[in-house]
Amino acid sequence: MTTYLLLHGGAGLRSVAGFADLLGDGGTQRVIAPAHPGFDGTERPDALRTIPDLARHYAALLDELDLGDVTVIGNSIGGWIAAELALLHSPRVSRVIFVDSVGIELEGHPVADFFALTLPEVADYSFYEPDKFRIDPSAMPPAAQQAMAGNRAALALYGRTMIDPTLRARLAAVDVPTVVIWGEADRIVDVDYGRAFAAAIPGAQFVLLEKTGHLPQLETPELLRDALVSAT
Repeated sequence: MTTYLLLHGGAGLRSVAGFADLLGDGGTQRVIAPAHPGFDGTERPDALRTIPDLARHYAALLDELDLGDVTVIGNSIGGWIAAELALLHSPRVSRVIFVDSVGIELEGHPVADFFALTLPEVADYSFYEPDKFRIDPSAMPPAAQQAMAGNRAALALYGRTMIDPTLRARLAAVDVPTVVIWGEADRIVDVDYGRAFAAAIPGAQFVLLEKTGHLPQLETPELLRDALVSAT
């Protein structure tokens, strides 16, 4: 049975939950989709403060679950975590799939300043068809509003600038099969950023998704599933 470790971005677990169900449909795949500590109302131990801390946390989780041949899929900061996890060279990780990931620095192509954007602007930057995915926090239950605020705070702690200037060079040490999947309409991290991400990893395959933005698992989930299954 194929095992996927699915790592969400700043929107929290809700941004990957539906895709986890789609990916696991049929029962031939095991999908583990955890909330990063501090997201979605979960507690964050004081020792977890950085993206590398989260990578070590997930390496320990794979050890605890005694899993092997794990495909790690990460979107946005989840992809950054996946990169640091790959660089730990855990024998339990057999391949990595980056989906519109942040983390590297590319001159002339800065990551959008998420914390300076309004919610409508976040949708504009994140989706090919943003009107389908706009959120009105005032219409959300108080618990959901609180969770959203908590996710924002956790994101600010772990990856405020969305880059590690050392990561791009270090990616040359990734030694497992790698696929980089990118939405052509991503304005959080544009396509040139995605190509640079793939170019930094020896042998990485780059796949472009049409009519898709920063969150393919929400906007074009079947297209993303087909891309990652065919690539692996």
